[in-house]
Amino acid sequence: MISNTALCTRYLRINCAAFSRAAEVLRRPLARCPVLLPAASRGIHVDYPPIIPTLTSSYAHGTGSTTLLHTTVAQTLQKTVEQWPDREAMAFLEDGVRKTFAQFSQDVDQAAAGLLALGLEKGDRLGMWGPNTYEWILFQFATAKAGIILVSVNPAYQLQEVEFALRKVGCKAIVCPSEFKTQKYCDMLRKICPEIESSTPGDIKSARLPDLRSVIVLDRRQPGMHHFEDVMQAGSSQYVKQLQDLQKKISFDDPINIQFTSGTTGAPKGATLSHHNIVNNAYFVGKRVGYTWRPHTRVCLPVPLYHCFGSVGGGMCMAVHGLSLVFPSAGYDGAANLAAVESERCTFIYGTPTMYVDMIGQMGLHKYDLSSVQAGIMAGSPCPPEIVKKVMSVMGIEGITIGYGTTENSPVTFCASPEDNMKRKSETVGYIMEHLEAKIVDPTTGELLPLGMLGEIMIRGYCVMLEYWGDKAKTDEVISKDGWYRTGDIGSLDAYSYCRIEGRIKDMIIRGGENIYPAEIEQFLHTHPKVKEAQVVGVEDYRMGEEVCACIKLVDGQECTEKEIRAYCKEQIAHFKIPRYVLFVTSYPLTITGKIQKHKLRDIAEEQLGLKKEK
Repeated sequence: MISNTALCTRYLRINCAAFSRAAEVLRRPLARCPVLLPAASRGIHVDYPPIIPTLTSSYAHGTGSTTLLHTTVAQTLQKTVEQWPDREAMAFLEDGVRKTFAQFSQDVDQAAAGLLALGLEKGDRLGMWGPNTYEWILFQFATAKAGIILVSVNPAYQLQEVEFALRKVGCKAIVCPSEFKTQKYCDMLRKICPEIESSTPGDIKSARLPDLRSVIVLDRRQPGMHHFEDVMQAGSSQYVKQLQDLQKKISFDDPINIQFTSGTTGAPKGATLSHHNIVNNAYFVGKRVGYTWRPHTRVCLPVPLYHCFGSVGGGMCMAVHGLSLVFPSAGYDGAANLAAVESERCTFIYGTPTMYVDMIGQMGLHKYDLSSVQAGIMAGSPCPPEIVKKVMSVMGIEGITIGYGTTENSPVTFCASPEDNMKRKSETVGYIMEHLEAKIVDPTTGELLPLGMLGEIMIRGYCVMLEYWGDKAKTDEVISKDGWYRTGDIGSLDAYSYCRIEGRIKDMIIRGGENIYPAEIEQFLHTHPKVKEAQVVGVEDYRMGEEVCACIKLVDGQECTEKEIRAYCKEQIAHFKIPRYVLFVTSYPLTITGKIQKHKLRDIAEEQLGLKKEK
C-alpha cells in the first residue's frame, strides 16, 4: 500500500522539478525564451489530475510530458521480457497454468513460427474464438509477432454470427476449443463447413467460408483440424529464421487486431486497430492508474479477453508495464474472483459495473481477505455512482477508477485517477487521456457547445481505429474527414476536462417532445435502499411516443412495489422522468462482456407490459 507520505513526496519531487525548469527558463535572455501560447491553445496538462480550470469551451486537448511510443507489440513485449524475465506474467487458476515473462516469450516465438509453417502470412486474419484460456493470450501475441491480424470473435456467437464474422474479414484460420459449457464450437464449424470432415488439416475448401484453410483445436483432436500441439511443433528452424526476418517488415502502423462491435443497431462491424493504437493506449492507461510507479501490480482479470478491456487493458498492459495477470476462471464466476484476489494477493482488479455488483452481492463476501487490493478499474458500461461508492465502502477498494471509451478508440479516452475525490470518481468518467482531443458537439448541427452543455462526445488522436474492416461507408459515417470519431454517446465536459456521461444517443427516450437520459434516472434509483440495480428503457406509448420504464433488481430478501418506487421519485426528479412503469426483474439480458442489452430489455419490458400487442 502506498502511504500518504510517499504520495506527497512523489508530488513534491515532481513539482519541485517543474518549478526548477520554469525558473531556468526565466533566467534565460529574453530573445531565447520560448513564446508561451495562451492556455487554451496549449491544451490541458494531464500528467496528474488537473487543478487549474483551463477549458473555456467543450474542447479538450490532453497534453503531458511523455511522447507517444513507436514500437510494435512484439518489440514492446521483448523489452519487458528483458527487464523482468523471471517475473510471473500470468496465472490461469482454473487450468493450473503459470508462465514467467521468459517462458511466455518462448511460447510466443514457437507459436508464431508454427503459424508461419501452417502457411499463414503477414496480413492474413486468424480468428480466436473461446473463453479466457492461456492459448487466447498466447495467440494474441504470436499473431502480432508474425504480422497476422488477430480477429477477436465473441465466444457467445452462434452459427449465423460466427459465419458472418469469419466471412466478413476473410479469416484464413480459426482457433477454438472443441466446446465450452453449452457452446459446441467444433460442431458449429462443421455445420457451416461440412467439408472440414473430409479435408486434410490446413487445406479446407469451404463454399460458405472461401478464405478458411485451417481450424486449430485446443483440446481433443478432430478430423480435418490441426491440434494446438501440431502448431507448437511445426515451427522448425526455417520458420524461426523467417519469423526473425519478418520483424524488419512489420510497422507499428500495421493493423493487428479486429474487434467486432456488439452490432446492437445492425450487423457487427470489425473495428480495425493497429500496433500504435493499442500499445499507446495500454501505456497511457497504465500511467494514469499508477502502473508506472506501483512496485509490482498483480491484476485480477475476470473480464473477457475477446473484448478491448481484457486484451488491451489486460494483455497489452501486461506487456507494456510488466503486470502479473491472474485469471480466476475461463468463464465469469464472481466467487472465483474473490477467491483469486485472496489466494493470489492481487493488488488490482478489473470489472464491469455488473461484475462489481455481483461481487458485492456474493454470499460470505466478508469472509474473503481483500486487503491486498489497492485499486481497480470499473469500465465497459455506465457506472452508477452508488455502485462506485459501494465498491469503496463494502469491498474496501479506495483506489477504484472509472474508465470510458469505445472499441473504436482502442478503447480508453477518459479515465479517472486513483487519487481523485469521491465526487469525481462517482459522478464522472475521469479526465481526458494524454495526446487525445475531445469535444462536445450538437448531434444535429455538429457545432461546438459551451462548457457544461450536453452533446455528442467526439474524439480525435492516436487511438482512433484505422477503419471498419471492408466497410468504407460505415467508416465514413463515424470518422470525419478531419479525423474526429463520433462516439454516439451523450456527455458534457467541465473546465478541468472531467467528463460526465448521460447515455447513448440511441438510448435517449423522447417522451412527448422531452429528451430523457436513462442514466440520470438510473443513478437516482440506485440511491433507494432496496434497489440493487436499475436499468431504464423507453417503451412505446400511443399518446406520448415513449414512456419511461424502470427494470429493477432488488436487494436479496427485500420486497418492494411500483407505488413505493414512484413515491420515492416524487418531488426528487422532474415529473416527466418518473417511471410510468416499474418492473421487478431477477436478471438482465447481457453481452458476453457484461453490458446490458437495452434493445432486448426494451423488447422484454414491452412484452411483459402487453405493449407489443398494440403494435
